[in-house]
Amino acid sequence: MPKRERVMRMSVELPLWRALAGYRVLTMLYAIGLCATAYDHFRRPWVAVAYYAVLSVWTLATLPKVAGAASCTRRFLAADLTVALVGILLTPVADNHERIAGGGPTLPSIWTAGAVLAFALKGGWRWAAVASTAVAAVNLVERGRPARDTVHNVILVWVASIAIGYVVEVARASERTLARALEIEAATRERERLARDIHDGVLQVLAMVKRRGAALGGEAAELGRLAGEQEVALRTLVSGGLVPVSRVSEDLAAGAVVRAVEEPDDDTAGPVDLRSLLARYACARVSLAEPGAPVLLPSAAAREVAAAVGAALDNVRAHAGTEARAWILVEDEPGEIVVTVRDDGPGIPEGRLAQAEGEGRLGVAQSIRGRLRDLGGSAEIVSVPGQGTEVELKVPKGAVRARGKKAEQR
Repeated sequence: MPKRERVMRMSVELPLWRALAGYRVLTMLYAIGLCATAYDHFRRPWVAVAYYAVLSVWTLATLPKVAGAASCTRRFLAADLTVALVGILLTPVADNHERIAGGGPTLPSIWTAGAVLAFALKGGWRWAAVASTAVAAVNLVERGRPARDTVHNVILVWVASIAIGYVVEVARASERTLARALEIEAATRERERLARDIHDGVLQVLAMVKRRGAALGGEAAELGRLAGEQEVALRTLVSGGLVPVSRVSEDLAAGAVVRAVEEPDDDTAGPVDLRSLLARYACARVSLAEPGAPVLLPSAAAREVAAAVGAALDNVRAHAGTEARAWILVEDEPGEIVVTVRDDGPGIPEGRLAQAEGEGRLGVAQSIRGRLRDLGGSAEIVSVPGQGTEVELKVPKGAVRARGKKAEQR
């Protein structure tokens, strides 16, 4: 079955960059509209017209530059802020003194805030503070004195840009944390899947070689001892494992990126009758009781349930002895499928399951509970010393269907 790579991209910055691009265009039109309505009051209107021509060309030509953090370079930010500052300084040249003293707008008007916000999105609150400080200084030079309305506008731009810059920094940190969490979750699930497969095959063979070697003695005993050492080492490896470093996009505007290599579920053959998979476990000492009608599950889910039943029966043979009897009961309820495995062995001492999991023995933790958890179900184990053990596996039909649809959408 070929594997495929699933890429998850998370970004709260991208909508902000898109909003900034729209803001720049709208505020450019707003500034031109202000000039048009007060054209007759300008002392040198040709200066304003020339500046707005440059502003329009610059705003429209640089829209790709504000599409993301990667394209928004430091050189562009410096040039963009320069366009805003030059417009502020040209205001006394183009406009008359009375309008300026009366609180008239500068040539770029609120377009200047877009240049400062670009600094905030690119570099965070520190860059925003530097850009807004430069704008504040030039505004004071333009007015000649710290007028009330000028101070008010400067403080507003200052606070807004720094706040947005801080929010962007927090968002980036949150995206990196989320990417790391998803990477750990993907690695943990893959390690659990490998641990189940290893437990169902390699570990049990090593344990059998260890027991048979110890019983035969001689050179076989040495072989059994080595098999036992490898079993312990392998259990330690699969119960620990390494978690890969999370992958983060080079383009910060694109957000954090998590890549997970998946092997898709083989559900192309349609639903499978769970009874047919459990029938192979029936023998002289294992009785199977099943409904008369087919118990249908997606093929991958049916295999996982059957594997969990096989792991439960392996535990019966390993801990209750080859003479122990076991019973498998399959119930097809309206909302869930319940499979119960019961034996007449000596039972499990209290605390033994937790101790085994701590020792790296994953028969119950992964081969049974882990499989059912991945299916959205549960596994309950009830054991009374001297009265056997009962393992109840529950698979909600709705959870299995939702899991199948999610796998198809990937």
